[in-house]
Amino acid sequence: MIIEQLTLCAPKGKRQEIGSALVSLLGPTLVRRGCLKCQLLQNWRKPDEFVLEANWETAEDLISHLQSDSYKRLLLLMELSAVPPVLEFSTVQEVSGLELVHRARNHPEQTAAEEITIERT
Repeated sequence: MIIEQLTLCAPKGKRQEIGSALVSLLGPTLVRRGCLKCQLLQNWRKPDEFVLEANWETAEDLISHLQSDSYKRLLLLMELSAVPPVLEFSTVQEVSGLELVHRARNHPEQTAAEEITIERT
């Protein structure tokens, strides 16, 4: 899985406009092949800051998304950011949830240096 995360800051007085434009990209992204999740977050301490995050099943799915017309619109929005936007792509090999917390809390003899096997469900 690949996580795409974009952080941008709306210019003064443009928060609603930028936020609405970013929301309009969620639907087209969610229906693309390989999109596992797409969400828009707003920093409550810095309300002009938005984080757009999408999870992709494969690198090929991500590349297809990057070549899309909707991504071209996102690139244009990035140019409007009040500060340089931050765009990051992270590759995730394993995903775990509460079962990891349960094992860590119920097996305190395991240290951070020991590998905890993470199983996919």
